[in-house]
Amino acid sequence: MLNMIYQLFGSGLSFVEILALIIAYCLALVIAFSSHEFAHALTAYKMGDPTAKALGRLSLNPFKHIDPIGFLCLIFLGFGWAKPVEINPLKFKHYRRGLVFVSLAGVTANLILAFIFCGIYFFVSPLIVASTNLFLIFIQYFLYFIIVLNLSLFVFNLLPIYPLDGFNFIKAITKEGNAVVRFLQKYGTIILIVFLITPIFEYIYFFVTEGLISIFSSFWGLFI
Repeated sequence: MLNMIYQLFGSGLSFVEILALIIAYCLALVIAFSSHEFAHALTAYKMGDPTAKALGRLSLNPFKHIDPIGFLCLIFLGFGWAKPVEINPLKFKHYRRGLVFVSLAGVTANLILAFIFCGIYFFVSPLIVASTNLFLIFIQYFLYFIIVLNLSLFVFNLLPIYPLDGFNFIKAITKEGNAVVRFLQKYGTIILIVFLITPIFEYIYFFVTEGLISIFSSFWGLFI
């Protein structure tokens, strides 16, 4: 998707049109990341831990969640991060259950958003396809970006690699000192780099997202 944005500069679009698409991309990024981190904070609070709330993270305000360097890296390099939500699992009403719910909260929020916006895109895109109206072009690309970005966060964070949510989920459902968890925690950074510099994640991503979009489209198609 990032490559597609770079290709826009040679696509014959005007500067204003390219700027509108870049703004649509950045806006979709902000919503996807803020929703992910807010879901972590809200779930931790519901599980009995007020740490995230005390730190001001129980908010949809993007400035509470966006890491400037991580955001710029995501725009220019295609890989970035937000500020991680701090939690204190010892304050959970149910320790293990709290860890499970919090670890899955962010990706669940991203999946729900992708599902909802896929429905909106499904109904709106036929009305604005091939339109030359700048606002309609902005809406079409914004919907596309927010679907793809939310699915990207969903798939990426579910990888069982430290320090991603998938790893936290594995850690939460296994016994303390599990050998696999220790291995993933020790070599997680190396494994993550391998996933990012090789086509492995790209294959996983396209396989999962194509399947999810097909399911979402089939569901929303029932209402036509």
